[in-house]
Amino acid sequence: MTETILQKSIYLRATKAQVWDYLTDPDKLAIWFHKPKVPLADGADYAMFGTESGDKLMWGTVNTARPHDYLEYTFTIAPMGDATSTVKWTLEEVAGGTRLSLEHSGLPQGDAAFGLTLALDKGWDEHLGRLRADAHGESD
Repeated sequence: MTETILQKSIYLRATKAQVWDYLTDPDKLAIWFHKPKVPLADGADYAMFGTESGDKLMWGTVNTARPHDYLEYTFTIAPMGDATSTVKWTLEEVAGGTRLSLEHSGLPQGDAAFGLTLALDKGWDEHLGRLRADAHGESD
C-alpha cells in the first residue's frame, strides 16, 4: 500500500518574507490556522491553541526553519493518538508573488485512519483558503 501524503500548493500575491510570517508568527498564524504562544523557530518545541477555545490543538517540534524558504515540523493532534506526522512548507518566488507548497506525511495508515486523512485534507484546504484571503486583503 502506498503511504498517504497530503500535498497542496497555492499562489499568493505576497513576498516570501510576508508568507514566512504567516507560517511562523503567532499573530499571523492565528488569522488562518491556530495560535502558538511563541514564534516557530528552528529546533524549538511548539504547541498551537484554538483562537476561540484556547484549547491545545496540535503540538510538535520544529525540525528545520530556513527563513524564507523552508519550514518543517512534527505534527501531532489528539485524534492521532501517539502517532507523529511531518509537515513541510516550501516557499518559492514566482512572478507576482510566492508559491507555497505543503507536504503532510507520516499520517496513520489503513481503513480505520482514512476518516482522519479526509478530515486533515479538508482542514488544510480551509486553512489555506483563509491564509490566501488574508494575504490578498479579502478576509472579513
